[in-house]
Amino acid sequence: MDVNIEKWDVEDEGFWASTGKKIANKNLWSSIPALLLAFSVWIMWGVLVKYMKEFGFTFGMTEGLTPGSNEYVDALKEVNNLYYTLPAIAGLAGATLRLPNSFLISLGGGRNVVFVTTALLLIPAIGTGMALSDINTPYMFFAIMALLSGFGGGNFSSSMSNISFFFPKKVQGYALGMNAGLGNLGVAVMQKLIPFVVGFSLFGGTVGSVATAKGAPFEGLQNAAWVWVPLIALTAIVAFFRMNNVSTGTPSLPNTAKGVSKTLYMLVLGLIAASIGAFLLIGIPWGDWGMKNASMWIVLPIVILLAVMLMKYATPTDIRGNLKKQFSILGDKHNWIMTIIYTMTFGSFIGYSMVFPKLAQDIFVYSNPLDPEWVNPNAPNIMIWAFLGPAFGALIRPIGGILADKVNSGAKITMWSTIFQIIAALSVAYFVVQARDSVTPEQYWWPFFASFMVLFLMTGIGNGSTFRSIPYIFSKEKAGPVLGWTAAIAAYGAFIIPKVFGQQVKAGHAEYALYGFAIYYLICLILNWWYYQGPKREFDNP
Repeated sequence: MDVNIEKWDVEDEGFWASTGKKIANKNLWSSIPALLLAFSVWIMWGVLVKYMKEFGFTFGMTEGLTPGSNEYVDALKEVNNLYYTLPAIAGLAGATLRLPNSFLISLGGGRNVVFVTTALLLIPAIGTGMALSDINTPYMFFAIMALLSGFGGGNFSSSMSNISFFFPKKVQGYALGMNAGLGNLGVAVMQKLIPFVVGFSLFGGTVGSVATAKGAPFEGLQNAAWVWVPLIALTAIVAFFRMNNVSTGTPSLPNTAKGVSKTLYMLVLGLIAASIGAFLLIGIPWGDWGMKNASMWIVLPIVILLAVMLMKYATPTDIRGNLKKQFSILGDKHNWIMTIIYTMTFGSFIGYSMVFPKLAQDIFVYSNPLDPEWVNPNAPNIMIWAFLGPAFGALIRPIGGILADKVNSGAKITMWSTIFQIIAALSVAYFVVQARDSVTPEQYWWPFFASFMVLFLMTGIGNGSTFRSIPYIFSKEKAGPVLGWTAAIAAYGAFIIPKVFGQQVKAGHAEYALYGFAIYYLICLILNWWYYQGPKREFDNP
């Protein structure tokens, strides 16, 4: 079978049974491990910052200060806030890179795009491994690696758009749910694998301090990044030799060189926008203007607008015509409605995956606000359990799609998952308050953990059900770009949620973040009912 497939009509049952199904499944099962590793590299910062705190990475901000002094404590609080900034930068970059990824399949071809976007993960994996080998590595180097790990976040949009072209409508819920759900499982795999590998000296020696944290040798910390390198290389090779480009997804099927070059060019545009956004976030003295907590809400629309403008006006003429046609989705009201609703599901899943280990550490481990270095001796071992939230959210995602297929409505499943998501968010907030006000916060660990697991489960179900609705609301030509666009905007949850929690933890009331998210979920519940379920619905339970 050629890499480029001209005849591709999966809605023809004869073609699907004889030819299409086998090829579609081969591409699906080549896509899933690539997406899993992409999520692992992108979201690893949520775990890395926990270990960086334990090993004493302070980016030089405590040098010359007397331990225990007010200045020293203030510096540690700022360092803790910077820890939250690293996953936020990764989230910002990953979400921004989803914008060009939304349109890559029609330009470069599915096989070419998956190969390139997977191979690019080697850059942040290797760079971060080098950074973690030296306790004196400056913050800016970590920020750059966090930015480049956004390649992993961007992959989701192109991957989902690509798989949508391989399967007929009747099994879109299954196909998209499997690709997204098992791909999202990379977050859980990462959260389980990193704590395991940091206990060994797998990839050579270290530079600087050789301190230990909870029995793990410092030289093992670099394994958290290096462990992904051989897996990424192998998966990129599999994508290159086993995947296909199909005419329904890429009308002008390119050769490999042309497909790769178009892919790289579009990704560079996204990286430019993400880099400017990261600079605006950490390189401008927002605090001097009294706008530190508002900075992300200013940076976010600037980055999105810049990315769209670059794609619209900085692309070659032959690409621009194709993009213009796809940008027509921005004038469709339902594209924006589904973007808001999908952000509630995936944006919450990925944002909570980024923040859960660090948030739990701040609430139950470093639980004395007057002494940021004090460690609760009775604190739970968070990393034993942290992987379960992303695992539940990822594994149940296909169930959300399958349930939606069974009841023939994604909107119905989205409604119920949203109701329980609101209840779970408020429950987590309640136990955050109880733990903060207690001299024994560890007694609230299990109810806090259980509530958070329900929250993860509901985001996963909503992930699958919401994506199932899209092919029934939009035409085949629009569905792929809409899938990519909604996934791109939703991924900014990985930027917003760590920043919001970082600010609220520093201010001493993390529960405020959860109250705000619960209000947002209620708005999404109303939108879903008004447009897709209520008496004035514009589509009947899609």
